[in-house]
Amino acid sequence: MFRSTLQNVDLFWVILMWCVFLPEAGCRSAGADSCHEVKTAYMMRQIGPVELVPQRPGTGASLRVCAHPGPSCCTSKMEDSYMAAVRSETQQKMRSYSFELKYLIAGHRKAYQETFQSLVSFTANLTSTLFDSSYSALASDCRPLVFQLFSEIKRHLSGDPNSSLDQAVRQFYDDLFPLVYRRLLNPGIGHTSTLPQSSFSTGQDDCLRMTQQDVSPFGLHPRLLISNLFKALRPGRALSRLLMLAGEVVNATEKATLSRECGQGLVKMQYCSHCRGLTLIRPCTGLCVNIMRGCLVGVSELGAPWGNLVVLLQRLAATLATSSNHNSLELALLAVRNHVNDAILHTQLHGPRITATVEKVCGPQASGPLMTDYLYTTIHTTSLTLKRSPVISPPPLHRRLQWQPRKSFPLKGSRRDKSRSLKKLSREFEGSIQRYQWFFTELPEMLCESEMEVEQHTCWSGQDVVESYESRVVGSTLTAQRENPEMTVRNTDTVLKGLKRKLEQLTQVMKHPVVKVLKQSTWILIIAQCLLINTLLHSARPDAHRRRRRRKKEEEEKEEEETSGVYLTPTAALVCRRPGSPSPLLSGCVNVHYPEL
Repeated sequence: MFRSTLQNVDLFWVILMWCVFLPEAGCRSAGADSCHEVKTAYMMRQIGPVELVPQRPGTGASLRVCAHPGPSCCTSKMEDSYMAAVRSETQQKMRSYSFELKYLIAGHRKAYQETFQSLVSFTANLTSTLFDSSYSALASDCRPLVFQLFSEIKRHLSGDPNSSLDQAVRQFYDDLFPLVYRRLLNPGIGHTSTLPQSSFSTGQDDCLRMTQQDVSPFGLHPRLLISNLFKALRPGRALSRLLMLAGEVVNATEKATLSRECGQGLVKMQYCSHCRGLTLIRPCTGLCVNIMRGCLVGVSELGAPWGNLVVLLQRLAATLATSSNHNSLELALLAVRNHVNDAILHTQLHGPRITATVEKVCGPQASGPLMTDYLYTTIHTTSLTLKRSPVISPPPLHRRLQWQPRKSFPLKGSRRDKSRSLKKLSREFEGSIQRYQWFFTELPEMLCESEMEVEQHTCWSGQDVVESYESRVVGSTLTAQRENPEMTVRNTDTVLKGLKRKLEQLTQVMKHPVVKVLKQSTWILIIAQCLLINTLLHSARPDAHRRRRRRKKEEEEKEEEETSGVYLTPTAALVCRRPGSPSPLLSGCVNVHYPEL
């Protein structure tokens, strides 16, 4: 009796182990004449109308993807439903895996734009106060010009491909020159504060704008402003453009079309086992990797250029987080005020030359008090006035010449607050984006994580239940995928192809942005310094364009005229009012500091 009991127990354990370790091949075979479990899985996953599932297995002669010699619980209409469902499921998984990356890019792009907007708004208001405090005659008309300039700077920082920093700065100075010429150099000429401008005045303003290119009333200050802004704004602009492109890439991969061959491979991997009543078996790891790599070959092709894009984003974020005082974004925007002020002072110091040239080109202006004599009288008497009566306030021009805004303007607190915000944002982004350098290369494997077998000794090979996948797993590149054993691979997604080319082109252009900026800016500054010295030297000789042998004779003919002289020092130009004397050691000289280059 004990022996028979032991035999029954052994038989019980054999049956139990058979059902545990080979559930699909054992337990399911008992119900092979019913498709109840297939219908249940079909309904639970909401694949399609449950009426499409037959009650009992059929021959499966009409099947195109899941055909096999034995009975089948699938029909051709079920295959179509499986095809639509598996495509939707795969795209949903892609969206779920890329959600964090998409949120990271969109969130930081918005944060950067808000930070740039804050900086631009602050410095626009700061520059506008220059006219309120020092050039009240220009304030009302120059305020729109200032905000238009900073609006273009904002567009440039946002990565707008149609923005032109050079054109914006030149347009600002073109519009500023008529106002400076009429209100400061020749106050009262063509200026009416209450009545609209006449057609004659408008024509004169147009002539002044066109003349500005040849007269260069602002000297080299427009070029220096363009150079400084271009150098300082380039990391921010490049970061904005790359973030825009990164968001475009992520959105495109989420909407990537899955080919017909891909859909068939996915059905074979996930649902062909259901046709045999095996609803719990998992696909083999190699099968899933081969099919996912074949389906996402266009996405995987983005892997290398995307990795370069992430490296560039890290470098640009590091540049914004650690930029020095010589090229930081904040200080460059704050310095616009000083550049504009120095440019206006330059026109006042060279007022007679500018006025004479303008009258030759545009004709005489309307009658009114001129500033030529006033300017030179002011410079001539400034030093003596200050020595004899220190209590009396100096003339307006001399006060502005002696004012040093770079040292005295109290902007330290506000600048430091903005700087900390930009640095913190950049450091945070630099550390976060690094994790996604190989995102698109590894995406097929990530999608397979939820499909791989878990502690099972068998898996689905696409054709049958096996212990291990025997076919070769090929690489993710398009060349390697041509030998994919599970499906025919074609990279036909034109959107992803276009994005790949765009990534390669843009990352190649911006591969070494810091080095390019430094090299270009160095040459610009060297040329600007040479042009500045040349301009100052020629300003000491009103007739420098004539032949050297006639210069002395012409100066003798103009003995009664008052001439000006400029003597260069390492950091300044000495402007003197003198009756032909070559000596700079005169009490009527003023030391004018030109911009630090």
